[in-house]
Amino acid sequence: MLAKALSSALLGIDAVIVDVEVDISPGLPQFATVGLPDGAVKESKDRVKSALKNAGYDFPPRKITVNLAPADLKKEGAAFDLPISVGILAATGAVKDERLKKYLLLGELSLDGIIKPVRGCLSVAVAARTAGLAGIIVPRENAPEGAVVAGIDVIGVSELAEVVEFLNGERRIDPHRVDVAELFERNAGTGDDFAEVKGQEHAKRALEVAAAGSHNLLMIGPPGSGKTMLARRIPTILPRMSFEEAIETTKVYSITGLLDREHALIAQRPFRSPHHTVSDIGLIGGGNTPRPGEVSLSHYGVLFLDELPEFKKNVLEVLRQPLEDGKVTISRALMSLTYPSRFMLVAAMNPCKCGQRGENSTGCTCTPREVHQYRSRISGPLLDRIDIHIEVPAVRYRDLADRAEGESSAEIVTRVERAREIQLERFKGTKVHCNAHMAPRQIRKFCEPDAGGHRLLEVVTEKLGFSARAYTRILKVARTIADLEGTESIREQHIAEAIQYRSLDRKTF
Repeated sequence: MLAKALSSALLGIDAVIVDVEVDISPGLPQFATVGLPDGAVKESKDRVKSALKNAGYDFPPRKITVNLAPADLKKEGAAFDLPISVGILAATGAVKDERLKKYLLLGELSLDGIIKPVRGCLSVAVAARTAGLAGIIVPRENAPEGAVVAGIDVIGVSELAEVVEFLNGERRIDPHRVDVAELFERNAGTGDDFAEVKGQEHAKRALEVAAAGSHNLLMIGPPGSGKTMLARRIPTILPRMSFEEAIETTKVYSITGLLDREHALIAQRPFRSPHHTVSDIGLIGGGNTPRPGEVSLSHYGVLFLDELPEFKKNVLEVLRQPLEDGKVTISRALMSLTYPSRFMLVAAMNPCKCGQRGENSTGCTCTPREVHQYRSRISGPLLDRIDIHIEVPAVRYRDLADRAEGESSAEIVTRVERAREIQLERFKGTKVHCNAHMAPRQIRKFCEPDAGGHRLLEVVTEKLGFSARAYTRILKVARTIADLEGTESIREQHIAEAIQYRSLDRKTF
């Protein structure tokens, strides 16, 4: 007796359809699972046996062989419990084949037949729709997440008996429905507002430029100057997420098990702030069972690294690939997994080890050598990949005492979105969506400064010794400043402002 059920395995942030083939043949009682299963999949035989018996179904005392195809793809987790148990019931004739071949099954079984939630339901729903299936049968807690994908029925179930009765046509279960527009409206919270920030007009202008072009940014200033407060407000001035961006970001959180069951869709740009003790695997991803790291969890959002020089050197150096490519590739003996990591890097650091160095402070006890050693913890190649470096001085008393509110995030984001619309129109038909991600060919085409800008660039490049990468960063930032003004050409004042955002390249700092 042979039966087949459909399930799915995760490969990166995407899902792959898996055929769960169950063969029951005469012989001594035995339960064998083949097809490159991990420990959790092999243990499913005990869960499935108890769940079937406690749910009132017969477990055949015969030789049972379960094959998970394709056999060269590693299968992980307990999500195969449900399709294996249904496959056994189909092989014994307790479940009809007519509906079984149209639905994909996913779920972990408890010993009493209750179905528990699993990871990656959103990716599975997308894979099932692509494969042309009628729908997916998943734990009830996962149903809102899967229902975000249109064009496929998502059947939420709580126990094994419901699945059997639904597949046999004995029970009607309406597909779960969600209102995506309402999810966006409910989940896109406003957060903190820039109106609450006192002073720091220069820093707020730099953050606006960074948000408009998705440029990486580094803030240098003494403790208490507001670096962290400014960073936490950056998501409020970034453009609203598109549906495609929300789906891709939600996939990352779904496969890691971090998705809030009540929200089902991440509609607000992520803000991740790992501690400086994070490991390279925690930041970039990996492990024995590869999982996404902080760079992927901040996909289409902000990765904030506070106290940048305190991070281990090897941890910072692994940021180079995701900053350049927008993705992370983790290679293992059996496979290579790629996770998306198109994030905006925002970092903060003190001007020196004690944090008091500055033109208006006399409390610094650091020697020039100690200052150099502190700053040299950040390598030149990493600094070159950060478009904007700005100084954030201590806030003056008159700014703190000022009762007037500053410009709100809503006013700033209006200008940012207008600049992003210009960029989307400029790069239509390409994989580039904002100025920070321009390739050299696009820089030559869209970032040609006027005669005054050329002369200024020539002077500062020779005097300050900018690297080639720093030169292109200046052009990208100048292009964004021009977009904020709504001008087609890059003028001398745009170049001048972009140069001011390279503090760590200037000898005066």
